[in-house]
Amino acid sequence: MRFSIAHEIAHALFPDVGDAPRHRGGDGSDPDDWQLEMLCNLAAAEFVMPMGSLPPRNQLPTIEELIKECRRFDVSVEAFLIRVTKVTNEPIIMFCASPTTGPRGVTTYRIDYTIPSSTAPNLYLASRAIPEGSVVYECTAIGYTDHTVENWFGYESLTIECVGIPRYPGAQHPRVAGLIRFLSSTAGRQGMKLVHGDVLDPRTPGEKIICQLVNDQARTWGGGVARSTARRYPRPQESFSSWITSVPRAARLGSVHFAQAGRSTTIASLVGQQGYGPSSSPRIRYVALAECFEKVLAYALRHSASVHMPRIGEGQSGGSWETVAEIVRTVLVNNGVPVTVHELPPRRATAELFA
Repeated sequence: MRFSIAHEIAHALFPDVGDAPRHRGGDGSDPDDWQLEMLCNLAAAEFVMPMGSLPPRNQLPTIEELIKECRRFDVSVEAFLIRVTKVTNEPIIMFCASPTTGPRGVTTYRIDYTIPSSTAPNLYLASRAIPEGSVVYECTAIGYTDHTVENWFGYESLTIECVGIPRYPGAQHPRVAGLIRFLSSTAGRQGMKLVHGDVLDPRTPGEKIICQLVNDQARTWGGGVARSTARRYPRPQESFSSWITSVPRAARLGSVHFAQAGRSTTIASLVGQQGYGPSSSPRIRYVALAECFEKVLAYALRHSASVHMPRIGEGQSGGSWETVAEIVRTVLVNNGVPVTVHELPPRRATAELFA
């Protein structure tokens, strides 16, 4: 019920919200109605299971275990599977399919949309018909699950796991949500890597971009990693100071300053924090930070560079690293940019005793 309400609210995101009444599945008058409905489903999933709802995972359990976990959250299966797919490092594509009836009364399932994990291959599967005989056709009731190894769209030995979910109005058969699990050898991209070390001394060969979070009032780099960056690279900080004063304050959030710090190293200062100092609410601005990462993406692709960063958002900004990490996966990793997250090595227990 919450998912359906969220879906209807999502229609308000589109300019034609007042033109005509709409319902999930469309009214059949426009053959492209389903595309708008799918976008509203995706928005609804973000409403009920937003970024930061789940921690990162290296691997997902079976569909049956996921359904049990979904029940504990008391959200729709569709929203839950979208979120777990976005936070896993396993090469997986989540799909949602709906039944269509042909002229001879034969029911086939068509993929409505897919959500890839950060390590899944780049495949465009929307609107493709699911192969006949698939276990997808066995999920004949809401909550029914099935799974087996199948060959889909030229890929062999894929593990297909699926579950029946509520049908569209007017349809006779339930929709189906599921997971396509790829072997690690079929993964198209590398996930986000976590290492212990100095973010200002990345060991990756080639062009490198070091990202740091700054606030929209900063004239100099004065906190956390930024302070260390200023000590090691004074000239990029001078360049940043000149740049930030030239940008109107209202236009700073979401902008990025790039400065060369060496032959193959660029410092990217991401303006994703509003103000500084003690605050009763987090100062980080996730939408602005996502805009910053879009600019970093363009720069990285243009220079064939890897991206390096600390656990952004954990310091004075009051943010959630899990939320930032998901933005990084969505914007950078899913577009083929290798990302390394650096954190200081854990202190020895004896050192902590005498600290």
